[in-house]
Amino acid sequence: MTRPAAATHDAEALETDASAGGAGARPARSLPGPLVLGVRHHGPGSARAVLAALDAGRPKAVLVEGPPEADALVALAADEEMRPPVALLAHAVDDPGRAAFWPMAEFSPEWAAIRWALAHGAEVRFVDLPAAHTLAALDPTWDDSEEFTGTEPAGDQELRVDPIAELARTAGYDDAERWWEDVVELRGAADPFAPFDALADAMGALREAYGHGGHPRDLVREAHMRIRLRAAQKEFGDDVAVVCGAWHVPALRRRTTVTADRALLKGLPKVKAELTWVPWTHRRLARRSGYGAGIDAPGWYAHLFTAPDRPVERWMTKVAGLLRDEDLTVSPAHVIEAVRLADTLAVLRGRPLPGLGETTDAVRAVMCEGSEVPLDLVRDRLVVGDVLGTVPAGAPAVPLQRDLERLQRGLRLKPEASERELDLDLRKDNDAARSRLLHRLRLLGVGWGSPVAGRGSTGTFRESWRLRWEPELHVQVAEAGVWGTTVEAAATARARSQAAAVDDLAAVTALAEQCLLAGLTDALPAVLHALADRAALDTDVAHLAQALPALARSLRYGDVRATDTTALREVAAGLAERICVGLPPACAALDGDAATEMRDRLDAVHTAIALLTTGSAARPGPPDPTEASSVVEVAEATETAEATETTETTETTAATERAATTEAPNASEASTAGAPAHMPPPAPDPASASAPASASASGPTAGLGERWAAVLRRLAVRDRVPGVLRGRAARLLLDEGRVGVDEAARLMGLALSPGTPPADAAGWIEGFVGGASGGGLLLVHDERLLGLVDDWLGGVSAEAFTDVLPLLRRTFAGYEPGVRRTLGELVARGPATGGSAGAAAVTPGFAAVLDERRADDVLPLLHLILGTEAHA
Repeated sequence: MTRPAAATHDAEALETDASAGGAGARPARSLPGPLVLGVRHHGPGSARAVLAALDAGRPKAVLVEGPPEADALVALAADEEMRPPVALLAHAVDDPGRAAFWPMAEFSPEWAAIRWALAHGAEVRFVDLPAAHTLAALDPTWDDSEEFTGTEPAGDQELRVDPIAELARTAGYDDAERWWEDVVELRGAADPFAPFDALADAMGALREAYGHGGHPRDLVREAHMRIRLRAAQKEFGDDVAVVCGAWHVPALRRRTTVTADRALLKGLPKVKAELTWVPWTHRRLARRSGYGAGIDAPGWYAHLFTAPDRPVERWMTKVAGLLRDEDLTVSPAHVIEAVRLADTLAVLRGRPLPGLGETTDAVRAVMCEGSEVPLDLVRDRLVVGDVLGTVPAGAPAVPLQRDLERLQRGLRLKPEASERELDLDLRKDNDAARSRLLHRLRLLGVGWGSPVAGRGSTGTFRESWRLRWEPELHVQVAEAGVWGTTVEAAATARARSQAAAVDDLAAVTALAEQCLLAGLTDALPAVLHALADRAALDTDVAHLAQALPALARSLRYGDVRATDTTALREVAAGLAERICVGLPPACAALDGDAATEMRDRLDAVHTAIALLTTGSAARPGPPDPTEASSVVEVAEATETAEATETTETTETTAATERAATTEAPNASEASTAGAPAHMPPPAPDPASASAPASASASGPTAGLGERWAAVLRRLAVRDRVPGVLRGRAARLLLDEGRVGVDEAARLMGLALSPGTPPADAAGWIEGFVGGASGGGLLLVHDERLLGLVDDWLGGVSAEAFTDVLPLLRRTFAGYEPGVRRTLGELVARGPATGGSAGAAAVTPGFAAVLDERRADDVLPLLHLILGTEAHA
C-alpha cells in the first residue's frame, strides 16, 4: 500500500508541532469555525491536550462523540458518587440482550471534556448516531477503531486502514503504540491547538487517499455528527468545540449540504432504546469493546494522567509497594536503580521519556531479577488493574437492578472487579441469604458467582463461591428483568417457565435442585409436578440413573436449609425403585464404551441411594463368614423369583424382588456403613441380629437399601454383564460390608479364572480396583487380592497381554505415586510369609475382629476435622 506524500509531510509536522510553542499571550486558532479536537479514545495525552485546548478556547458548548439519547444523563457525570471508569449502556427495550456500551475512563478525552463543560457551565451534547439506530443494526457494535484488528474477512483486509499505524510507519516507527506515546502521550505543547491542527492535516491526507478506509458505516455516523454540529452553531455560533475520534475530523470540516446528510440517514432501522450509566472496569477497557479502541495498559495510562509530576519515579514506587505486599524483597535502592535504568533505556532508544516498555524492562531486570512470574503480577495488578467504577443511585435502572443493589447492600456483598472466593456457613442467617441470592442469580442467567469446591469442611452447611463482577452483568440483569421486578419473583417465574418447557428428565431434576438451593418454595410445586410427569413417562434406565443423583443432593440440601422435601423424597424413591427393577437388564450385552458409561451411572446411583436411605433404616450387621450364603446363592434366588414373573407389571416385579431379598438367607446382613474395606468384618450384634431389617424403616425409602443391595448382587454374578460392571458391583458390596473379604476374593478368583477372556478379566479388575475408587489402597492392605491379580497377570498369554495392557495401565495409572510404589514393593517381595498369596491372612496392623469401642474413640476427632456435629 503506497502512502501519500501529504501524509508523510503531516506526520513529520505532527512531531514538530507537538513539541513547539513558546511563552507569551494566549495562542490564536489557525482555522476559523468551530473547534474540532481529534483525539484517540482512552488516551491520557489526548485528554490533557483537550483540557488545555478547552481552557484556551473557552467554548460555550461542547459536543462529544456518543449517543444523543444520553444528553439527559450527562449531568450525572458531575455527581460526587460518579467515579470512572464508567460506561453509557444502551439496550433495546423489547430485547435487552441487544446492547452496546460507550466506556469512559478518567483519562478518556470524552470524559475530560464532559467534566470540563459541567465545571465551567458549558452546554454538553452527544453527537454520534443515535443508539436507536445503532441497536437496530445486525451488529450493534459500531466500530470506531483506529486500529486494524486482524479479524476482518480476507477480502476486506486490504481496504481496512489503521490510521495511527499508517502515520507511525510514515514516521519510521514499526510500533504504532510507541509512536503515539512519543508524539502525544510523553510530550507537551505550549500551543494547545497545534497538535490538533497537525493531526487533522495528517488524517485529512489519509482520508483523501483511502476514503472511508474500510469503515463504510462511518459515513452515516459522520453525516449525523454534521447535522448536530450545524444545530449547535445556530444556537452558539462558532463558539463550539467538538471532541471526536481523529479519523472523523476531516469529515466534520468538509462542507456538505443538509440534504445530502439527511439522505444518508434516510431509511435507517430503528428500535426503542433506553440508556443509563453503569460501572466499568480497567480490565474491561483492555478488551476491544465499545469504541473498539481497546488499550493494553489502562492502569499505566491512568497513572500518566493522574501523576502530578515525576511519573516514572511514582510508578516505580507503586511497583515496589505491590511486590513488597507479596513478601518479595524490594528496597528503596531497587526503586532508584530501576528509575535510572528506565531513563537510560529511553535515551538509548531515542524516546523523550521512558514509556511502558522502558519501565517494564527496568522492573524485570532490577526488581524481578529477570523473572517473568512477579512481572506478570505487576502487569495484572498495575498495568491493567482491577479498578471498578461507581455510579450514583440516581442513575436510571430497571427495577430488578434496584432490588439487586438493595440486597447487595443489606447482605454486605459488594460487587468487585477482582476475582475473589467467598466461603459461606449456611447455619448463619446472613450467609444463607447470600447463598440464596447467588443461586437465584445463576438461575436467572446472571453469572456473578460460580460454586467451587471448598477448601475447608465438606459438610452440607458449607459453600464456596468464586465472585467477579463484570460490566456485562448489567445487561444480563436487564434481560432477566422481563421475569419480575425483584430477584425472588423473577427467579420463581423463570423456574416455573423452565419446568413447563423442558422435556429432559435430567434437566428437570437439575432445576429442582436449583430451586431448593435458591429457596424458591413457590416454584417448587410446579417443578415437582413436572418432574413427576417426566419420570412417569421416561422408560430409559440411563435417564433415570442420570436424574436420581440430583434429586438425592436436593434432599440433602433441603435438610440443611430447613425446606420441606416430602414430595421430592417420594419422587426420588419412585425413581430409585424403577432403577432397581430395570438396571440389571439394561447392563447386559454392553460394549466397552457403554459399560464404562454405565459404571459411572452405577456409582452415582449408589451414592444417591445411600443419601436417600441415611437415617431411614438401620443397616443390619455384616455376614458371618461361617454361616452366610454366598452372593451367588442370593443372586440365584433372586433370579428364580424374577424368572417366574416376567409378565408382571413394574410394581409386581419390585415387590417380588423385596420378597426374594427377604427370603434369601442372610441377604440383609451387612456391615456398618463406612467400615474400611480392608478390615475383616466385625462380629454380628446379637441384639440386632434377630430384628428384621425394615423394623426401623419408614417412609417412601423403607427397604430401599436392601433392594439396591440385591441388584448389586445380581450384577456381580451375571455372565452377560460386562466385567467392569461385575467388578464394580462386587466392590460396592464389599465397601458397604454386604459381603466379606473372603467372598470378594472368591468372586475375584472366578472372574480371573483361566476360562475368562483376558479382556473381560481386565475389565473386572478395572471395575473392582479402579484408581478413582481407592482400589490401590485395597490391594495394599489385602495381599490376598493383590496375589490373585498378580497370579492372573502372570498367567496371561503373550498374545492376550497386548490386548489387556491398555486397560491395566489405565487402571493402575489412577493410583497415587505412593500407592504404586508400595504395590511394586509388595509384588517384588512376593507372597506373605507363612502361606500363599491366596491364603487367608490377617493384614499386618489390623486385628481379626473390629474393636468397636476403640473405633468410636476416633469419631470426635473426625467430626472436628470434617466440621460436622456429633450425634448425641
